[in-house]
Amino acid sequence: MSALEDFKAFDVAGGALSLWTFRKSQRQGAAVPTYAGHWVGITETLEQALKAAIMAARDQITETIEYELLAQNNEGSALTLTTLETNAGLVIDAAKDELPAKKARKLKDLQNTEFYTVKIVSNGEVFHAICRANDSWKTKKFTGLLPVVFSDDELELEESPAFSLSKRFDFFVLADHVLISSKGNFESVMSYRQAHAHEFTELQAEPEFSETFTDIAEIINYVGSNKIQLRRSFAIRQKGHYKNQGFMEALRANHGQAGLKINFDAAGRIIPCAATCPDIFQALLDHRLMSLFSKQNYDVPSASTV
Repeated sequence: MSALEDFKAFDVAGGALSLWTFRKSQRQGAAVPTYAGHWVGITETLEQALKAAIMAARDQITETIEYELLAQNNEGSALTLTTLETNAGLVIDAAKDELPAKKARKLKDLQNTEFYTVKIVSNGEVFHAICRANDSWKTKKFTGLLPVVFSDDELELEESPAFSLSKRFDFFVLADHVLISSKGNFESVMSYRQAHAHEFTELQAEPEFSETFTDIAEIINYVGSNKIQLRRSFAIRQKGHYKNQGFMEALRANHGQAGLKINFDAAGRIIPCAATCPDIFQALLDHRLMSLFSKQNYDVPSASTV
């Protein structure tokens, strides 16, 4: 079965549920982050509400799209990729057993939670519904404030500030598959942005890439720490069109016809500047296409072959 079919067939209602909260840290120079989790005791009412929310979210997904750095999904679709391509395995391992030592027993165990996962075990399979935590989990939200609750026609001090759980989930993990509803939150939780930044550093070090330009500094300034441009630079490296002499010759010959503002020196190297970097990236992604019917040029989010 497909990842979506497995997801649809999983017994959410009859499974054993536990709720885990996580904080994430990453040491300088470390390749992957560290995930520290606590499991939290919950009531039967909350358990049933979480299961209902997961089933409602599952019912909304009717199709899947293969995850690509520039791919986007809508309310009725999910992006898919394997767990081996993510840090999801670290979260799954950290939430493997509900040991007494890992149970949240104090308020500070829950404060500043970055994300949480609803873990369900059924018929030997383990399923995770993961969501980035909202501001109610942050201690700084209550700095300088008195948390109160309205009860019996009056306000009283709330000794234990409330947290809120979303009825929506950012991504789901089942077996070797990840289904993503919110790409941005998924990439934040799984530290994909840091991975993209590392890839961009390696891309700069490639002679075939750096020698494509008269000055790579303009490219570095253009990308900066912008997550969208980091995704695009990663996709440029994956596609590798800058390594293809035929592609680059065609770009030099046809960039004007394609409506791209790109300047070249006498040796055929690209002369980047702030004004032309967007078109340079469109070209290296092969995202500027011409319609055979209207003869118009179009920018496309994904150049998937058909």
